[in-house]
Amino acid sequence: MNLRRDVFQAIADPTRRAILLLVASQALTAGAIAANFDTARPTVSKHLQILTECELLEQKQTGREIYYHINAKNMKQVADFIEPFRKMWDERFNKLEDIMKAYQSKK
Repeated sequence: MNLRRDVFQAIADPTRRAILLLVASQALTAGAIAANFDTARPTVSKHLQILTECELLEQKQTGREIYYHINAKNMKQVADFIEPFRKMWDERFNKLEDIMKAYQSKK
């Protein structure tokens, strides 16, 4: 059975989010990624498979090693979804800051 996963299912797991953070700055091999976790290497491989299926990670073979790097284009889908919420919270915090400033000046 072939499940179709989307990016939001992929990032729902904290281990997969941690993997994305690891490869955000540099491409890493599966072994290098697995070394950062206290789980079995096959477990990390499964997470890498899911992230690759969702196209959040891309693979590049260099010699005998496969390097995983982030696919910024598909990460933009996540950022675009979150953006309206970020704006809403920025507005709320700005209003709260204005209220606090007004309260402070009344003292």
